[in-house]
Amino acid sequence: MKEFVVYTVLRIVLFLASFGIVVGLMALFSGGTYHLFWAVVLGFLISGIGSFFILDRQRRAFAERVETRAAKASAAFEERKAREDAD
Repeated sequence: MKEFVVYTVLRIVLFLASFGIVVGLMALFSGGTYHLFWAVVLGFLISGIGSFFILDRQRRAFAERVETRAAKASAAFEERKAREDAD
């Protein structure tokens, strides 16, 4: 669960930073105005690409945790299934 929270918080922070930079640049180059829709779209795009490279370690830790839990659940399911078949 910790890996999920860390990764999610870092993704949100990365989006907010990207959004802030996009809004700042749009306001700077367009005389103080910006389009909120395009700022959000560009913020998501930039943060998505950035998270692929910047948050690789956190994403791998989260994926490893999920994979471990899935393997444990699968093993427990197979054990219950084997016990049921034995009865």
